[in-house]
Amino acid sequence: MLQTNDISLRYGKRILFEEVNAKFSPGNCYGIIGANGAGKSTLLKIMSGEIEPSSGTISILPGKRIAVLSQNQFEFDEFEVRETVLRGHKRLFNIMVEKDAIYAKSDFSNEDGMKVSDLEDEFAELNGWEAESEASTLLSGLGLADELHEKKMIELSGNEKVKVLLAQALFGNPDILLLDEPTNHLDIQSINWLEEFLINFKNTVIVVSHDRHFLNNVCTHIADIDYGKVAIFTGNYDFWLQSSQLALQQTKDSNKKISAKRKELETFVARFGANASKAKQATSRKKILEKMVIEEIRPSSRKLPFIRFVPEKEIGNNVLSIKNISKIVNGEEALSDITLTIHNDDKVALVGTHDLAKTALFEILMDEINADSGDFTWGPTVIRSYLPKDNSAYFNEDVNLIDWLRQYSKEKDDNFIRGFLGRMLFSGEEGLKKANVLSGGEKVRCMQAKMMLSGANVLLLDEPTNHLDLEAITALNNGLIKFQGVVLFVSHDHQFMQTVANRIIEITPYGVIDKKMSFDEYLENPDVKRLREEMHENIII
Repeated sequence: MLQTNDISLRYGKRILFEEVNAKFSPGNCYGIIGANGAGKSTLLKIMSGEIEPSSGTISILPGKRIAVLSQNQFEFDEFEVRETVLRGHKRLFNIMVEKDAIYAKSDFSNEDGMKVSDLEDEFAELNGWEAESEASTLLSGLGLADELHEKKMIELSGNEKVKVLLAQALFGNPDILLLDEPTNHLDIQSINWLEEFLINFKNTVIVVSHDRHFLNNVCTHIADIDYGKVAIFTGNYDFWLQSSQLALQQTKDSNKKISAKRKELETFVARFGANASKAKQATSRKKILEKMVIEEIRPSSRKLPFIRFVPEKEIGNNVLSIKNISKIVNGEEALSDITLTIHNDDKVALVGTHDLAKTALFEILMDEINADSGDFTWGPTVIRSYLPKDNSAYFNEDVNLIDWLRQYSKEKDDNFIRGFLGRMLFSGEEGLKKANVLSGGEKVRCMQAKMMLSGANVLLLDEPTNHLDLEAITALNNGLIKFQGVVLFVSHDHQFMQTVANRIIEITPYGVIDKKMSFDEYLENPDVKRLREEMHENIII
């Protein structure tokens, strides 16, 4: 069990959270939620001992091992992949190194024999004989090909490194597992595997995630950071959302009734307080008034941006025709002979394990790079707007947000621009922030504002939920559901795909699988697996 005892954290005058008292018990999975900047990742770092709180302590039962998902992709570059996983259990790995060093001695002594015997006993207790097999199983489950297990970490891509670091955290059955955004950069198959692993995990899991579907599937409790406090609720994310909204509404309704009753009593006291025959009743009501308290409803740190995409003109029947597009990126064949037709009622989720391919297709369609072969044609009524995965090129200028957004707006008036920024949570002085110092989430919200001003009837979005908190994701999700235009998007957020997409296009190394259906239907469709197998067999032949 892990317990926080009066934990507080302050940065100067700013209080991130204070007097946090919470228990995290074995057999449960706790999802930590809260607005961006609320302190979710910071709380995990306090629990792991990486940073010290301003006050308070962390209590962990003696002998319990904590495993943490490393956020540093370069930390283990010099080591082999399987060794990196084994290093997740420091004591076990040290025993393995020490054993090997003793056995390698040319002058093996009796003392060495006694020492190595003790090490062998501890090695067996820690399930050391199964360690390499377990490491390989974890890596394979997360979708890392067997031929990569012996490579150095430096030879892997960023997404592959993330999988290794996740396997490292899961390795060796830790007593307490701390995971900060574990689904980031994972494909759907890997996320499904991780969900199954955590559902069956018997110890304590504490996880920060912005993936609502993931939180619903794995969490038994929700730890909500708001008002500078941490409150733990039993149930998954949807249950927390419904119950917290119900509780807020009940408080508002109760306050409304109390306020009406207070007004009635105050009127009686004011009218009959000086009346001798009514004095006793007035005094009684005055005492009741003193006991009636309207419960304070503190302003939440959660804020939803207002996202609404309005097409400037209706889209015609001809939207997009792609013919035989191929592209090699960094020496790899990202796209091979891609042919597709996009219709005016399509909201398309592009899926597949090769993120580079999907990004390359978007960049070709937006004329940012050229295809090696093939071509594409946009319809005459199409107005495009694009949210790239890497948006840093848009934020190099030393200008404030008002001037940054003004360059993308037909309406140049300050009040209009400020109002639009306010809808995207940049109100007041926030609008004077410099564009080149924004956080990842702030940049994405600015890009969304740019897209809304474009009047586009075709939206292309590459990982649009990256860096956003749950509230911003929900706002974008709802905005795309209501959008009366065409959407092509890439996402690893299950709920986002299920609620927005009506067509799934999977880009594989062997060709395209194209199905007009929801994402859940696609995952369960037997034809999809058959098509993958047939394409693979044809390529091999």
